Amino acid sequence: MRKNLVMKKRDFNGKHVYITGGSSGIGLAAAKAFAMRGASVIIFARGTERLESALKDIQQSRISDTQSFTYMTVDVSKPDDVSVTMERAVGTFGKPDVLINSAGEAYPNYFEDISYERFDRMLATNLYGTRNTISALALHMKEAREGHIVNISSIVGFIGVFGYTAYSASKFGVIGFSEALRSELRPFNVHVSALCPPDTDTPQLHEENRTKPPETRAIAGNARIMSADAVADALIRGMERGRFMIIPGFEGKFIYLAKRLFPSLVNYIMDREVAKVTGPAKKA
Repeated sequence: MRKNLVMKKRDFNGKHVYITGGSSGIGLAAAKAFAMRGASVIIFARGTERLESALKDIQQSRISDTQSFTYMTVDVSKPDDVSVTMERAVGTFGKPDVLINSAGEAYPNYFEDISYERFDRMLATNLYGTRNTISALALHMKEAREGHIVNISSIVGFIGVFGYTAYSASKFGVIGFSEALRSELRPFNVHVSALCPPDTDTPQLHEENRTKPPETRAIAGNARIMSADAVADALIRGMERGRFMIIPGFEGKFIYLAKRLFPSLVNYIMDREVAKVTGPAKKA
């Protein structure tokens, strides 16, 4: 019986996959990965032009003529927009078997240089946006008594990093929200996971590099940047294994364990890297 359950979880063929932030980066890579496994995929984002381009890429990954692919525009930070759009998607595309919450934005900078409006927008998109899509779709999964939700957090969702006060706040929130939601949806056979990728070669990372403080760059050091495709593969492997925390790459797993077991050591290492840029902290 257990073997059959595992095999069922691994089979995405014929499933309906919803992906927010699906027009680029990890969301787009995940959409292509699911398409290569026989799933039908609907992607969501704000810009029509990028969605149309992404859809063409996804369609090239199909393995069957029975698969369907489409897109809808939505701003995940607006709950009313999300509710209307998702209900329309359910009616025209089909109920979701998998939901990947990949929509997000980041703006690394010194805390005092992050305006309230930017801070608020990151929380609205990264945390409330995740909440909004799940609020619109979870009931369908509960009624079907089957489904899997993956909320994309980050390594800075479990370790606060210089320059990422707003982003870390939102991504820490995603993990806490996901942990609580996992318990609530488990009786309905709806699985919840949190994906915590490291720096990933995406348009968002290139945009982040425009405002990263030198201290943030020093902490990152020579850390390996993963490809979006590698992260998407790790995402699906983690889903197949029924994992809650999905952390792609050896370095990410090592940081997670180190932060849990030796938090003072992790803080010391980061403080040391910051001091190389700013100089040692001055005592009053």
